[in-house]
Amino acid sequence: MHEKSGQMLKQAQQMQQKMADMQQVLDSIEVTGQAGGGLVRVTLSAKGDLRGLHIDPSLLKAEEGEILEDLIKAAHHDARQKAQERSQEEMKKITGGLNLPEGMQLPF
Repeated sequence: MHEKSGQMLKQAQQMQQKMADMQQVLDSIEVTGQAGGGLVRVTLSAKGDLRGLHIDPSLLKAEEGEILEDLIKAAHHDARQKAQERSQEEMKKITGGLNLPEGMQLPF
């Protein structure tokens, strides 16, 4: 029994290290979302941290303010979806395709 619990502890430690490594990988991956045919682009890390924002100068007019706000939100949403997809792809590499219950994410 003691040997079995030691093995489980070792596996848990290995998973913890893999998760720490994964966080570094996710931080290094960048995705870009866009809106308005590329007039607005938002770049995020796969962890969701904002890395960059590009706004075409043609949108920098007072009368374009509301449109610009909507385009920034849309580009951010696009980038966020791409970041989540990349994050899930990378997680599958660590978990070996382990299907976690819906709503449960690693790290716990």
